Amino acid sequence: MKDMKGWQKTTKGLLTYLMTLLMTLNLVACGDKALTQEVNSSSTKREKTHLSQKITEVSPPPVIQELREALEVYQPQVAIASPQPDQVLQDDTIKVSFQVKDLPIFVDPKLGMGPHLEVILDNQPYTMVYDISQPLVLSDLTPGTHTLRVFAARPWHESFKNQGAYAQTTFHVFTKTDENNPDPTQPLLTYSRPTGTYGAEPILLDFYLTNAPLHLVAKENPQDGIADWRIRCTINGESFVIDRWEPIYLKGFNPGKNWVKLEFLDDKGNLVKNVFNSTVRAIAYEAKGQDTMSQISTGQLKTADVRGIVEQNYTAKIPDAPSPKEEAPVIEPPSQEEEKNAVERGGNAEERGESMNTLRRNSA
Repeated sequence: MKDMKGWQKTTKGLLTYLMTLLMTLNLVACGDKALTQEVNSSSTKREKTHLSQKITEVSPPPVIQELREALEVYQPQVAIASPQPDQVLQDDTIKVSFQVKDLPIFVDPKLGMGPHLEVILDNQPYTMVYDISQPLVLSDLTPGTHTLRVFAARPWHESFKNQGAYAQTTFHVFTKTDENNPDPTQPLLTYSRPTGTYGAEPILLDFYLTNAPLHLVAKENPQDGIADWRIRCTINGESFVIDRWEPIYLKGFNPGKNWVKLEFLDDKGNLVKNVFNSTVRAIAYEAKGQDTMSQISTGQLKTADVRGIVEQNYTAKIPDAPSPKEEAPVIEPPSQEEEKNAVERGGNAEERGESMNTLRRNSA
């Protein structure tokens, strides 16, 4: 029995070691193309959950739940073609080129939404790219080191979390410096949403993780040196902790200005030091917005109305017009003049008939 337990313990330790070694080799092989370690478990219908005094997690809008299915077939692969990793540029304007496989990149011209790339320079709010045939021009860059991060996103800004959907590269303008240079051996948090202005709740909270271990591996053996992770989210001073990597939909924002902070924590609740692992954004929320996303969130737009944001060249089906009904002829009642004439014609006929009968009797 002891030998059996010892064998199980040895096998368990060996498995953990091999998984750790595989993760390390993958990180080295990928270079500046970060490795996605956690598979996205898409949030569907959820019970209403209070995360803090004001903030509540709710289900995604029904239209988004339905549209998401149309994009589940894709496993986008994203790469930064230029600039090259560690490239030193002698200009403060650069042209960024991308390569994308297994995801159509487009925007519905009427609705203003579609599958796209979200590009983050250093830790600035992202830029959306709907056309990869033209390079993205970034100008007036400060001298020194910069990092580009890019990932594929659904029309409503949920990031794809499959391996290969994210890429990053670090380059330099004129010369190298210490800032904006992530440590490739440490986990890295990329803040995605919320950002900007919102006209309806729920509001999406989304982020991207690289070099973060799987929860299963991290929890397997507390002594293996693989640290588990948590994300601390603070909204308007109220904090809660997230232990899963998936899009989260929230209600409870204040009208007007709000602020959101995301931090990458280790299993002891300490901030993991890396250049972008603590990020804060200010957002604005004013209800009754009439933009496409607000109308989706409030249910004003139905799935058929917005399917063009997930299916390129989609044309809404127009129901067939009902066939015209045959109308029965309308018989109008006779006028008084017509009734009088009919009576007179009837009387004359009777008189003519009586005269003929009299003639027949006389002849007989």
